[in-house]
Amino acid sequence: MQSANKQYINGEWVEALSRNRIDLINPATEEVLTSISFGDQKDAYLAIDAAAEAFKTWSKTTPYYRAEILKKAANYLRENLDKIAHDMVLESGKPLLEARGEWTVAANLIEWYAEEGKRAYGKVIPTNRIDKRSSVILQPMGVIGIITAWNFPSYNPARAWAAALAAGCTVVAKPSENTPLSAYHLTNAFITAGLPAGVLNLLIADAAPVGEAMLDDSRVKKISFTGSTRVGKILMDGASHTHTKLSLELGGNAPVIIFDDVEVDAIAKAASIARFRNNGQVCVAPQRFYIHKNIYDQFTEAVTKYVAQLKVGSGFEDGVNVGPLITSKQRDSVYELLAKTKAENATILTGGHQPSHLDKGYFMQPAVVANLNQSSVLAQNEIFGPILPVFSFDDLEDALAKANDTEYGLAAYAFTNNLNTAIKVSEGLEFGIIGINEWAAHGTELPFGGWKYSGQGHESGSEGLYEYMEKKLISIGGLS
Repeated sequence: MQSANKQYINGEWVEALSRNRIDLINPATEEVLTSISFGDQKDAYLAIDAAAEAFKTWSKTTPYYRAEILKKAANYLRENLDKIAHDMVLESGKPLLEARGEWTVAANLIEWYAEEGKRAYGKVIPTNRIDKRSSVILQPMGVIGIITAWNFPSYNPARAWAAALAAGCTVVAKPSENTPLSAYHLTNAFITAGLPAGVLNLLIADAAPVGEAMLDDSRVKKISFTGSTRVGKILMDGASHTHTKLSLELGGNAPVIIFDDVEVDAIAKAASIARFRNNGQVCVAPQRFYIHKNIYDQFTEAVTKYVAQLKVGSGFEDGVNVGPLITSKQRDSVYELLAKTKAENATILTGGHQPSHLDKGYFMQPAVVANLNQSSVLAQNEIFGPILPVFSFDDLEDALAKANDTEYGLAAYAFTNNLNTAIKVSEGLEFGIIGINEWAAHGTELPFGGWKYSGQGHESGSEGLYEYMEKKLISIGGLS
């Protein structure tokens, strides 16, 4: 079991070789929760050694054997939901209801990949010669480096770890140092389930030296990264020298197009909840709200009313909708965006300040901002915080042009009761995930991936499993 917040390498909880430790801060109170072992490149190489050795045997196990371990891990998470959700609130600040929901989804992902691993079938291909037989099989790729972000500290690693392990790969995992408690719980789930030593290795460390080690060591066949577009570009540059494969789930700037044939008040109420899930710190969060000019004023008034009613505070407090931002740095970056949009003469209709009843913690009262144009900093940047910017559009072509005017291409949303409009907008949006009349277009069984600067490759669904498997053509000739 997890001991003293250490690294987990080759089946043992160990201190970082440097003996370095850092403090873990509660973002709601700014108090030190605990200290955690903080590793570096040397620890990464030890973890790669362990994963490479374990791959020799783990890759030879059957998907049925691997499935039993994954299902036990999923059950462990469900049985310990109260404790692990409590710790997620402490380290991330998100409301307890959201934390419980995230851990439930993490368990579902692990169980789903336990079963999906049994369905990596391959195929037999008819050829143009009677003396030849050809088939394609899928085999585990090897050691996988997995670097994940803090905003979903169980969901992000669970979907990548589970897919890689179900495929028969071994893992060197580097979760965020801002939310390590969730990673410890997730690791303990696999340990309790009987995962052999070396198959999963956990590093709490700075991402840069760990990423360099993963790129430098040829035994690491692929890196799966969830994080910023800036770091994704660094990994792409490094991978060009080492031929390391990459899966990148990067930034987003999701547009929401709301046409004038909807029930405005109902959409505004739903938008006030969807926009501020996890305090807006969500890569697929609805961000840029484009409202048809005929209902712009009506929607803006309604959404402002509902956003002003959102309760901000500790994730443990009943009725809280919005917790703190993850760090003081993240809070300051969101306030800086708000200051810039003020300089652009935008109008802040509600929020945008530290709540008066909270003198500690990285909080911001959720804001609604209007009188914006397409050149605004709130249109051109990923906000990753509690701001809801409202824009207007004239017609379908205008909406698509404005929505697609971004380097990002992860998620987009549209609301209309017209089937013709729904089809045209879904086909015209340049994003990898499209939600029509819904705020949660993603799912355990569905492929999750972006276009343009939002990344490459996919998580979740069967596509997420195949990201960690190599295709092999086997062709037999000379048959009589």
